[in-house]
Amino acid sequence: MREAASKIVSSEVLLQKLAEHKRCGESIVFANGCFDILHVGHTRYLEGARREGDILVVAVNSDSSVGGLKGAGRPVLDENARALLVAALRCVDYVVIFFERTVETLLDQLRPDVHAKGTDYTAETVPERATATRLGIRVAIVGDPKDHSTRALFDSIRKAPHD
Repeated sequence: MREAASKIVSSEVLLQKLAEHKRCGESIVFANGCFDILHVGHTRYLEGARREGDILVVAVNSDSSVGGLKGAGRPVLDENARALLVAALRCVDYVVIFFERTVETLLDQLRPDVHAKGTDYTAETVPERATATRLGIRVAIVGDPKDHSTRALFDSIRKAPHD
């Protein structure tokens, strides 16, 4: 897991690394999410995001922001575990943990070429749409149809017969 752990960086380090990638002419794709219990929908979303450019940066919600978004009892896995799972995916180049409710501040700091969102959004419903437009960041809707969710996975586990 040492290689995966090395992909998890602070926003300050990430800024430096992305500046070098941009100097080399590489396009930066930015994706984000809670990733509380990684499932197939997350993997397809991130693989779709990666196809939009050369370098994939994934912002993972902090524990406090997940709790605010998802409610009591969430997240199940702490932010460091969730970041490590995402970083272990081959398609991911960098992972950063963020504490805000949206990624607008990170978009403003990092200035990626593409902001990738899952198919549970449309171009009109992306929360950071105005920020992306102002900064000239292309928004891409990627991944498979939203028929996977952590909540559905939890429900399935609860309903499963127990030995």
